[in-house]
Amino acid sequence: MTQLVLTVVGDDRVGLVRTLADTVAAHGGNWERSQLAELAGAFAGIVLVEIPTDRAAALVEALERLDGLLRVTTHRPLAPTEATGQALRFTILGNDRPGIVREISDAIGAHALSIDALTSRTLDAPMAGGTLFEATLVVRLPAGFDTDEVIADLERLAGEIQVDLTLV
Repeated sequence: MTQLVLTVVGDDRVGLVRTLADTVAAHGGNWERSQLAELAGAFAGIVLVEIPTDRAAALVEALERLDGLLRVTTHRPLAPTEATGQALRFTILGNDRPGIVREISDAIGAHALSIDALTSRTLDAPMAGGTLFEATLVVRLPAGFDTDEVIADLERLAGEIQVDLTLV
């Protein structure tokens, strides 16, 4: 079996997920995981598919023929690595402004850590007006990693860029 990571983008309309799922199923693939969303009128996402190795090329060709409806890029991931250590989950919430994700990712990268997941959104500030930025992150810590150090750095950064940091 082969795993393929599919990135998909197209103008949002009814039936996109069904078309993608039909194409994967017609080639013997199994839809394993996905993150899909409508963003500013576009439909975008990432899908992990497992497929018999001898049918992968035909699936890739079929996915390429969806262009015009969906643009699909396929990627064959490296062998998966075993997750070790604990996951650090946290949210940030504050007034929206450019650079928040860059600054948080810099703080995480300074500890040579990788982000496993990041979801974000903007929303109307209910009382004060304006726009809030909210993000939830999951960072995988290596076994034996000192969580206190990275948490202290994130808390210090949250104060500097004026966002609330909540450990989940």
